[in-house]
Amino acid sequence: MIRLNEVSKIYQIGEEKVFALDHATLDIQEGEFVSIIGPSGSGKSTMMNIIKCLDTADEGEYVLDGISIEQYTETELARIRNKKIGFIFQNFNLLPRLTAEENVELPLIYQKIKTSERKQRVKEAMERVELSHRMHHKPTELSGGQQQRVAIARALVTQPSLFLADEPTGNLDTATGEEILKLFHELHEAGNTIVLITHDNSVADEAERKIRIRDGKVSEVVD
Repeated sequence: MIRLNEVSKIYQIGEEKVFALDHATLDIQEGEFVSIIGPSGSGKSTMMNIIKCLDTADEGEYVLDGISIEQYTETELARIRNKKIGFIFQNFNLLPRLTAEENVELPLIYQKIKTSERKQRVKEAMERVELSHRMHHKPTELSGGQQQRVAIARALVTQPSLFLADEPTGNLDTATGEEILKLFHELHEAGNTIVLITHDNSVADEAERKIRIRDGKVSEVVD
């Protein structure tokens, strides 16, 4: 599903070239649960932005579903971001003035899905994360764990095949983080591909495979 082949992202700082990614090579197959682990400043966010088609490599090739990303049009890339990939963030990224239901519904409005189908898909997504009873609450009325569940429901509702989770337990206590990771395992068991970015070894250990990134260089972790 995902292949990075000798991908580099280079920033010019004064006269010095800084490699945020340094000839990174990575393969992720459809249906895998993979964690990418590294400290702050290691290149994790740069890699995530390239994988989710928000940034482009300066060198090397990114192949998504067997097609080089350079061959996709801007319209096709927007469709991929909206339908194929479900994003889950550390800070939840919920709109504070909207209810949980409205936050989850938003990507379907952008996709111009008809109202009856939107409502049904939102209902199913909220049931999946066990938050049907909090649909009409705003983010400030929800705990951190509940907000992350809403964020997962928002990712679920577009029925993506790939979930990209960036430090999804970073702002949660240990017990709540474990509940969120249990949800990821359920999504994986349902056939979804999951890429989880973290600095936490115990979180990374939840995945089938671990990829380490340090100073922009990528290597497989063999236990």
